[in-house]
Amino acid sequence: MLRVEDTQGQVEFSAALITKFDDVVSRYPEGKQKAGLLPILHLVQAEFGWVSPQAMDKIAEYLDIQHVEVYEVATFYSMYLLKPQGKYFLEVCRTGPCCLNGAEKLMGYIEQKLGVKEGEVTADGLFSWRGVECLAACGFAPVLQIGPEYTFYENLTPEKVDKLIADLTAQTKN
Repeated sequence: MLRVEDTQGQVEFSAALITKFDDVVSRYPEGKQKAGLLPILHLVQAEFGWVSPQAMDKIAEYLDIQHVEVYEVATFYSMYLLKPQGKYFLEVCRTGPCCLNGAEKLMGYIEQKLGVKEGEVTADGLFSWRGVECLAACGFAPVLQIGPEYTFYENLTPEKVDKLIADLTAQTKN
């Protein structure tokens, strides 16, 4: 079992997770194990909710690649969470069409509504939010997706955001 230290204490890559790593790597030719990096990062994130620097180091050791090679990939793609997030993380498209249709105002509204700045987590641990690059729904702007399931919402208004947050909060209490 590979162990990882993070800011929360001891984290372990379970035998089941390592078996999944092995399955991913087996799909590629001998010596090309680095090709499994993206799916392995996804597996780690699914297991822990984010990808810590310590987890990235252990992934590099597992794949027998340089640590920086893992960091380059994990920091390039916005789909990898590099710090703990709320149970629900709202990702608002901040590219041109969404901004022209109110995404920046919507991000300000979300910040005010949740009481946390971009990248921060609410005190109850339920919510965090951030702006992301194109979510490929320019005709339905502004849009956001809510992780960890990445449910997609279009044509947003402050009222629709209020309902989403209320529904998620109620869902958590049930």
